[in-house]
Amino acid sequence: MEQAASDLEENRRQQQDLTARLDTLRQEETLLLNILSLAEDSAMVPEQAQGEETPSSHVPSGSPATQATAPRPGRSGTKRSGSGARRPGKQHLPLLQDLLLDILKGYDEPRHAAELRDALMSEHPERIPTPQVVRNTLESLVAKGLIERHKQGRSVMYTVVTPGEDVH
Repeated sequence: MEQAASDLEENRRQQQDLTARLDTLRQEETLLLNILSLAEDSAMVPEQAQGEETPSSHVPSGSPATQATAPRPGRSGTKRSGSGARRPGKQHLPLLQDLLLDILKGYDEPRHAAELRDALMSEHPERIPTPQVVRNTLESLVAKGLIERHKQGRSVMYTVVTPGEDVH
């Protein structure tokens, strides 16, 4: 009887461990899909700058291709999360990175990603990106040298790089 109780308790511990691992994997999947979405949005910039229509503007609503800019092996039917998904009627919205950069230019002092997200949703109620998408977009701007990251302990803040300023 004690052996059965011990086995049952071990089984419960293993289930909890697997549940926690599954949650972690789901979060990682969401993060990776958001990063992919940002990369696809960045890839769209040259096409939009040339005045070309996005591929999604030729696809009927509800098709998996409305959610991706080009067919990719192994991605058919994959649902994208975050604000980067292209939807009919929304292909002319400004890019999230442009909106965040404009908002950040309005501040003299460094700002947290959460503050910038709040300002974005206040100024553009049609845009409701997840906090992770905002952080990813800000990090993309840091990588491009357009904004600078400031760390204070665990806190991360962002400022616009002024012309002629040396980024560390």
